[in-house]
Amino acid sequence: MDQIGNEILRIHQFLPLSRANGPGARAVIWVQGCSLGCPGCFNPETHSFLGGELAPVKDLFQRIISLEGTIEGITISGGEPLQQRGPLLTLLRLARQQTSLSILLFTGYTWEEVQRMLDVEELLSCIDVLIAGRYDASQRLAHGLRGSANKTVHLLTNRYTMDDLQSVPPAEVIVTAEGEVVMSGIDPVKY
Repeated sequence: MDQIGNEILRIHQFLPLSRANGPGARAVIWVQGCSLGCPGCFNPETHSFLGGELAPVKDLFQRIISLEGTIEGITISGGEPLQQRGPLLTLLRLARQQTSLSILLFTGYTWEEVQRMLDVEELLSCIDVLIAGRYDASQRLAHGLRGSANKTVHLLTNRYTMDDLQSVPPAEVIVTAEGEVVMSGIDPVKY
């Protein structure tokens, strides 16, 4: 793992087990920082680039590896994951090369914007499902892992089908070992 170096990913939260953020049991990483500013975003606390936790990629990867056998995949959300493309790509590359875990990534960038990014071929080769597009409150959907109807789903491997995504519950409430209540999913309960 010496190829990781000292890369750091700024994260908002790491959830070791979720069933509402992609097919099956998944670890979820919400990155911290987003400049897209979608009106009505339900994760505004992830927007500041100064908040969250500075997580070395090697440590995040170790947390993920420790869950192998209990999860089938990793979901990356935000904030905006693609605004930390360098360390994110390192993490995804390691996951793809050293595990059999699936990878689902949410981005606020459109498919066309993603296609113009540097290293896009390698990035997409590390992802099974990409859900792309800015949240649009006027087209709120909150189903099938899409917050709004304008978001596009890209099945980049044959690992999942649209039916798999449609069967994911829209929300969940989790009480962590530390007693923290986490409300998650594409249509989380607000309190």
